[in-house]
Amino acid sequence: MESMFEPLPLSRRHLLQLAATATAASALPLITVRPAQATPAMLASAIRSLVGEAHVQVGKIRLDIPPLVENGNTVPMTVSVDHPMTPDSYVKSIHVFNEKNPQPNVANFHLTPSAGRAQVTTRIRLADTQKVVAIAKLSDGSFWSATVDVIVTLAACTEEMP
Repeated sequence: MESMFEPLPLSRRHLLQLAATATAASALPLITVRPAQATPAMLASAIRSLVGEAHVQVGKIRLDIPPLVENGNTVPMTVSVDHPMTPDSYVKSIHVFNEKNPQPNVANFHLTPSAGRAQVTTRIRLADTQKVVAIAKLSDGSFWSATVDVIVTLAACTEEMP
């Protein structure tokens, strides 16, 4: 009785090519899959990497962002800090974080006393309904925050950029 499966003749050259391909494939780095959006834990970690062990106080900072946005591709936002901008006491930086975009840190603004006032205006993309957190670092080393829950009806940021 004949076998349905005949062994394929394998030349030495073909065997060496297969071995080289297998060796090259094993040298490729493994691809790690990350979630396409940040998580609340990633948000907390990003904030902790900014503030370290410092206590973040609520107040002094105002985050103006619409609580309901129709399109998450372009969401207007203004962050202002009620603090003087003098050489001795000023806002050093303003940071914006979110809960569900591919990256939790949306924007960083570094200020000097010559800015005149601690206010920044921009547009951001929001992947989904989520919390947006603004944190201001003052020249005395203190951190202040404001949080707004934003409902997004048409999401943006659905794919992670390389």
